[in-house]
Formats: sequence, C-alpha cells, structure tokens
Amino acid sequence: MDIDWYFDFVSPFSWLQLPKVRALAQRMPVRPVPVLVGALFANNGQLGPAEIPGKRAFTYRFAQWQAERDGVPLRFPPAHPFHPVAALRLCIAAGTTWDAVEAIFAHIWQHGRAADAESLAEVGGALGIADIASAIVADEVKAALRANTDAAIAAGVYGVPTLAADGELFWGNDATPMFEDWLADRARFARGEYARLATLPVGVERIR
Repeated sequence: MDIDWYFDFVSPFSWLQLPKVRALAQRMPVRPVPVLVGALFANNGQLGPAEIPGKRAFTYRFAQWQAERDGVPLRFPPAHPFHPVAALRLCIAAGTTWDAVEAIFAHIWQHGRAADAESLAEVGGALGIADIASAIVADEVKAALRANTDAAIAAGVYGVPTLAADGELFWGNDATPMFEDWLADRARFARGEYARLATLPVGVERIR
C-alpha cells in the first residue's frame, strides 16, 4: 500500500505530526510530499486558520498545547503565517528525503527561525546545497512543487498535514490515531453509523 504524507512547512501541525509519521515510516513505506497549502485553500475557496483573527489566536494556542502534551519542542518563527515557497523548494532540491524534511522543519519550528532563502542558508548547506538562491529557482524544482500540489488537489486534499492511502484522507495531527485504526481495520469507517454518515444529505446550503 502506498501512503503519501502531504505537508507544508508553514503548518505547525505538520511539525507536530512528523515524529508520528516517521515512526510509521519505520513499519511501511510513506512518501513525504511537500505542497503549497495556500493553493489548496484557494482551490476550495477557503481561508487559512491564520487568516481569521480569532481562529488564528486559538490555533497558535492549540499548537503549543499539543506540543507540550506530546513532548515535541515548538518555538514559533519570527512571523506567521510566512511564505513557505523557499523552504518547500529547498526540500525538493534536497531530494525530499526524511532527513531534509526534518532538518527544515526543525530550523523553523524547533529553533524558531525564519523561512526565507537567506535564513535557510545554513540548513541548506548541511543538506549539501551551497547555493540556495539558484537551487530554489531551478525549473525542475518549481515544476515538482507545482506537480505535488496539483496531485494533492486531484486527490481531494484540502489541508495539511494529510495522510493519504487507498483513496482515504486523514487530515490533521490529531487524526493520527484514526489513521492507525483504519490501518488495523480497513472497513472500520465503512460500516455502521459511518456508512450512514457517508450518504448524509445536505440540509441547507449557505448562499455565497
């Protein structure tokens, strides 16, 4: 079974889920897929949580609380939301290995550093990329990020982090136990009340 893990470095919840996904990858193949979450939001006509003032404040508290509960070091970068393109492209230029994914996430979310190309120079060097400015504008790197994001949209992904397998999507760090339940029993969410929920009719639609 192929498992894809869609993530964006702008998401603190992707950082929080990373240790769980890496543990999962010790048991079965998991492919990390960097995507531009802003494009997912735009495709669905939705705002990101950090674009809604009250939700932004709660989201940051919720991320910090989850980090403390799970024992994951978390320090927000100097500003958030930030433009994640440089970090995403650096990850792709470095081969999208788990080491590259973890190093870039740690730079931003463990050490609380900025995600622009200049700030990423040190982590880029550690990943074997001396000239980040050139690496992140390479046509093949830009094309790969677009392809990843387009594939996520085609798969129905609407947010990050998302674990995807066999056409099923599990969104969010807090959905990790749900994904584990599904791995243990693939019919878990296809019977009983879950089957009824899958065909529940829409009662009213908001006029846009």
